[in-house]
Amino acid sequence: MRVNSRTLAAVTGTALIGSVMSACSPSGARDGPWFSEEARQRGLDFEHRSGYTDRPLLPEILAGGAALADVDGDGDLDAYLVQSGRIGSDNVDAPNRLYLNRGDGHFEEAPGASGADDRGYGMGAAAGDYDNDGDVDLYVTNYGPNVLYRNDGAGRFEDVSSAAGVDDPGWGSAAAFLDLDADGDLDLFLVNYMNWTPEIERDCYVRGAITYCGPGQYALPAMDRLYRNNGDGTFTDTTFDAGINVAFGNGLGIVGADFNRDGLTDVFVANDMLVNQLWLNRGDLRFEDDSLLWGCAVDEHGIEKAGMGVAAADFDDDDDTDLLVVNMEQQTDSFFRNEGGYFVDATRAVGLGASSLRHTRFGVALADFDNDGRLDLYEANGRIESSDPSVVQEFAEPNTLYRGKAAETSVRFEEVAPEGGVDPPLRHTSRGLAVGDVDNDGGLDLLIVNRDAEPYLLMNKAARGNWVRFEVRTASGRDAHAASVTATVGTARLRRDVQPGASYLASSDPRVHFGLGREPRAENVIVTWPGGEREAFGGFEAGRAYRLTRGLGNLVE
Repeated sequence: MRVNSRTLAAVTGTALIGSVMSACSPSGARDGPWFSEEARQRGLDFEHRSGYTDRPLLPEILAGGAALADVDGDGDLDAYLVQSGRIGSDNVDAPNRLYLNRGDGHFEEAPGASGADDRGYGMGAAAGDYDNDGDVDLYVTNYGPNVLYRNDGAGRFEDVSSAAGVDDPGWGSAAAFLDLDADGDLDLFLVNYMNWTPEIERDCYVRGAITYCGPGQYALPAMDRLYRNNGDGTFTDTTFDAGINVAFGNGLGIVGADFNRDGLTDVFVANDMLVNQLWLNRGDLRFEDDSLLWGCAVDEHGIEKAGMGVAAADFDDDDDTDLLVVNMEQQTDSFFRNEGGYFVDATRAVGLGASSLRHTRFGVALADFDNDGRLDLYEANGRIESSDPSVVQEFAEPNTLYRGKAAETSVRFEEVAPEGGVDPPLRHTSRGLAVGDVDNDGGLDLLIVNRDAEPYLLMNKAARGNWVRFEVRTASGRDAHAASVTATVGTARLRRDVQPGASYLASSDPRVHFGLGREPRAENVIVTWPGGEREAFGGFEAGRAYRLTRGLGNLVE
């Protein structure tokens, strides 16, 4: 069933849920399991395969992506899981798989992934309605040619990669659909990792045992790609005209947001052991890399880190977008606080100094899991070095959950026990992470891909406050990627973005979720659309989901 709306209207309604947490609850009062792992019992019987045999090949340690997206238009999130298989193989027995949500957070596999059963060596996925026809399409990044699947609206996908002009043959990692020229359709930004082939693989060792090499052993950074949407189902490669060609990297993470608040969507790319890139949008689909000027190219000590997953959100509620880049073991996270025209490395100030050194982090989410109005942090971890790469558990690590909490001058993260928010503990080699409300109960859940193992589907069981959720749609009816929603919740002014493309090799729920704590309403809701136009939509009761459609609010000067 496809949900339609002529006016701003409630599309679902449920009773208020959970217990409301006080903003001054004592530390540790909410500890205990926040999540329950339920992948298999809810129908996700997928198992990732890296393809490792007797010699490590670099893509094997990095792969494992997923998407949470409503591909059948029935109002709930379906799960698309990207398989890797074997490098250089046709992977006939290792296709990508699609699981359709029955409406209650349980899944049934779609035969042949409804046509989206790519058999390339898969990395990640991006989801978005690129052709503005009202249904969600999928873009799969591979080691090898990438694939664009057009959704026909009748439950089937068609491979249109070549005809659309986006079948880049390199090693694609992250990708994001974003309306970068504010013309009403979604452009495509593709992040490439490096110009690697099996023929140039090197032997690297740890404690005398062979293992996976770091990117510095190859010195073959790749150029990312920007594809302009032509509005007719095809794209034009505008990488050179846009200026993206002036900086190469070992790209793994991407996120789009209006970092300088000029109304245009910018792009941040996290690079592995090279400087990050902050592509500020100068209009007319032209970009400049201002990462050095803005202070997010390297950390506060001038060190290039192993940038993997990335998250962007207004963590400190000052109406601009902060950045978080996660890195490898013995490197701290990099939390870049936006000061309005530059970033400050505030990693230690927000509590992510020593605690983030322990693990190698890939997937990441800044989201309000307990609905108290503050953003929490989840990190998916898994090592990249091992004394025996044939033993899967040699790379395994527990994941990490932090609660966002008020501090004297700002906000900080505080680690939650038990580790990863689950009991009993879970240990795998986690990679891609997608976040979304799978069972539409007002609590944000997590889908995490584990290398050479089954995924996690972490269902939210935390004691939670009130909530409200918004589908933010363009006039054509698609999700308005990179739009921002601000709302007054009690005495606070909160901002959340439409941001499916972030984390690591993953695409998340595009719906905008506000935790409200004890507040019964979100007031003075304003949407800032890509291009800078602002519309006011009024106030909304807690415990329901609403649709905000461009042109149906009141323009704000």
